[in-house]
Amino acid sequence: MIFLEDEVIKLNGVILPGVVKSIEVKESAQIDEQEVEGSAVKPKQAVGYEDAKINIELILDDTESATKYERLATLRALFRTSGQSVPQPISIVCENTAVHGIDKVLFKSLTHKLENKKGQLPVTIELWEYVPQTIQTTRSSGSSTSTKPSSSTSNISNTSSSFTLSASYQRYLSTNRGSSPATDSAKPPKPTGQMKPIQLK
Repeated sequence: MIFLEDEVIKLNGVILPGVVKSIEVKESAQIDEQEVEGSAVKPKQAVGYEDAKINIELILDDTESATKYERLATLRALFRTSGQSVPQPISIVCENTAVHGIDKVLFKSLTHKLENKKGQLPVTIELWEYVPQTIQTTRSSGSSTSTKPSSSTSNISNTSSSFTLSASYQRYLSTNRGSSPATDSAKPPKPTGQMKPIQLK
């Protein structure tokens, strides 16, 4: 079995430890099959593409600088750091993924299996291509209804501006109509006389 000893793969800026046994990159299209009553042939409709899947097999051995489990801990830190609750997209640097135009991935799974007879630690990494989604926002129905009162108000103002007063009412407004008794300059009326108490029988 030939291992790719000179293969260099970086995840989030960290070189993957161990010997690369194999790399598999799979791209596939999304195709729906429609069932037609009375026909054995199912028409197929292409609807898009699925995110690419990357599978990497590694062989971890003990080295002078670290044990195979310490090297596995390096992979575990890439998969999930302490306190991390949601996987985050990470960068990948690899010739095999660059050919497919993949530079961001999600760390989907990490699997290891101990082989007692060799003392090696086979590890399988599954990565999914990360494609950022663009979300377009639209106005809600509430915002459109809020504009209706403003339009009705403008219609009212336009109507009032076109309204003209009659000539007789304009003459009434221009004449001296006196002062209001509620103003500060108004004097209180003088008493006409003293009121006599009324005796009830």
